Amino acid sequence: MTTVLLADDQDLVRSGIRLILEVAGLDVVGEAADGAEALELAERLRPDVALMDVRMPEMDGIAATSRIVAASLPTRVLMLTTFDLDEHVFAALKAGASGFLLKDVGRQQLVEAVHTVAAGESLFAPSVLRRLVAHYVSRPALVATPPTLSDLTAREREILRLIARGRSNTDIAADLVISMATVKTHVRHLLQKLNLRDRAQAVVVAYESGLITPNTP
Repeated sequence: MTTVLLADDQDLVRSGIRLILEVAGLDVVGEAADGAEALELAERLRPDVALMDVRMPEMDGIAATSRIVAASLPTRVLMLTTFDLDEHVFAALKAGASGFLLKDVGRQQLVEAVHTVAAGESLFAPSVLRRLVAHYVSRPALVATPPTLSDLTAREREILRLIARGRSNTDIAADLVISMATVKTHVRHLLQKLNLRDRAQAVVVAYESGLITPNTP
């Protein structure tokens, strides 16, 4: 059973999310009202996923995420917040978050997001992905095939483009008519070759390198 830690400074919000997740069969192993408490519980309980608010007292969610990642805990962080401001998105990615959702997400989407992140994938709300795209579009164009991508096979580059489009492993398997196992193998290889921690970093690299732009077919 997937284990989850909830971190939000509002009791009512935590109670509502706990109910949604437990009804869906997820195991909520702890609750934190601030980032410092979330870090302590993550170190002690080692949950699969930490559902982390951004704005909290004592230590905010981004700082807590950075500490969790730096401690090499097995916990993957899914940011859940009311705000989708650029500084939050990029700070969360830099800190090592595996996903970023807004609190207006539907119940089923929230449950699916937790499962997705627990499985090792990254997930972004559509509005967040649009902000990432807009950010990199506003920057000067870079070379289309930077040296850092030279070790990727044609298939790995194709999959990297799809990851940057926000496609899940299931979507990619359907798009390319290949098995899920094959997709996972390609994703693992491209992350290793690019020395990336996860798919979130892969999205950033795809745009930074110029491999993909909003006009890419």
